[in-house]
Amino acid sequence: MAGVSSCMKYSMFIFNFLFWLCGSIILGVSIWIRVSKDVQQELEINSSAFAAVDLLIAVGSIIMILGFLGCCGAVKESRCMLLLFFIGLLLILILQVTGGILGAVYRSQIEASVNLTLMASVDTLQSSSQDSKVFQEKFQKIERKYQCCGLLNGPEDWGNNFKNPSGSYQICQCEVEKSAQDLCFNFQGRYVYKTPCGEVIIKYLKDHLVIIMGIAFGLAAIEILGLVFSMSLYCQIQRK
Repeated sequence: MAGVSSCMKYSMFIFNFLFWLCGSIILGVSIWIRVSKDVQQELEINSSAFAAVDLLIAVGSIIMILGFLGCCGAVKESRCMLLLFFIGLLLILILQVTGGILGAVYRSQIEASVNLTLMASVDTLQSSSQDSKVFQEKFQKIERKYQCCGLLNGPEDWGNNFKNPSGSYQICQCEVEKSAQDLCFNFQGRYVYKTPCGEVIIKYLKDHLVIIMGIAFGLAAIEILGLVFSMSLYCQIQRK
């Protein structure tokens, strides 16, 4: 009867050790961000962003468990561990493909959801509460950085706050008054940025969607490779 290929066995071990190492790094960094107040302040992470950090903790844990099963299954030639690794990786691949299909099918609804979020944020720009002022000061930094104004309707989104800036800068102030017409325009006696920040945000999301899809396809290829390795090794152990 045929034995187990050493090349296949150790290739499987190295593959899963790297898999486990990636999971450890993701888990360690995520927990560090979650518990460290200094890091949260440095990265400006608030309670609304904790869900993403918690998701990374879950992802890191799952990757670590799968990597452990794959490593031990390869070294100990355990069919049970290899089968668990195969099933777990296959479920992740199916969820990943399903998520990609749903994202493509409901893309227009996702864009509509983003627009609804932006509309809700317009009320915050027009508010005079203390919490809103904190958001407004941060948003003005975004306006200066990306040379945009407001969220959906330009300077009109600021309402009465347009003439009452919460920070030390004038709202939407175009720093280069003699710039091209497509960048700035005259509004209520001064030059302001013409492009709404909502358009900048949507463009940013669309541009990075290609990168996310590329990463997703790369991960899918690695996952398929892991499935092939694990099943091949499983079959070799079964025939031994």
